[in-house]
Amino acid sequence: MSGTLVLVRHGQSDWNLKNLFTGWRDPDLTELGVEEAKTGGKALADTGIKFDIAFTSALTRAQRTCQFVLDAVGQSDLETIRNQALNERDYGDLSGLNKDDARAKWGEEQVHIWRRSYDIAPPGGESLRDTGARVWPYYLTDILPRVLSGQKVLVAAHGNSLRALVMVLDRLTREEILKLNLATGVPMVYTLNADSSVASKVVLGDMSGAH
Repeated sequence: MSGTLVLVRHGQSDWNLKNLFTGWRDPDLTELGVEEAKTGGKALADTGIKFDIAFTSALTRAQRTCQFVLDAVGQSDLETIRNQALNERDYGDLSGLNKDDARAKWGEEQVHIWRRSYDIAPPGGESLRDTGARVWPYYLTDILPRVLSGQKVLVAAHGNSLRALVMVLDRLTREEILKLNLATGVPMVYTLNADSSVASKVVLGDMSGAH
């Protein structure tokens, strides 16, 4: 029995627009972010999909994106589980800082390492591996069993929490995942085999705007 897993990164947030490290801070969506979420929802609605359950993080930008998607597919009242296991990577001392200011303080190379290495965390924060260490168990215990039972599951979350999932689903290496950027508001539709491997993947939109 094959199920469907849909991953959507939240629409542009106010801090994305201002070029700030966001992490676990909780800015809202911009007007563009709202439109991105609605556009992603419409793309899903056009496929005729109906979900059995939705998962999102403890942060507003992901929760609102999730709701806009559910509104678009005509399932505004669908059961939605919120859990901080799906939160964005915690940027620690970088949170709230402008990325250019961070480069001025710590140097271009050091900030690049924090942003783009797999297992080196910024001060007080998480690496991508650390993020995966909380995302992967939650996926295995709470999300995957529903998909394998044949359900259609929506996950609206964040760039790095979703990269951790995509790394597993697409069987990417550490080097490959570091090059992957996910566009805001663009749904990725996975069909899984009974052994949890990917039978098919369809991206409903343009990934060229990924950042």
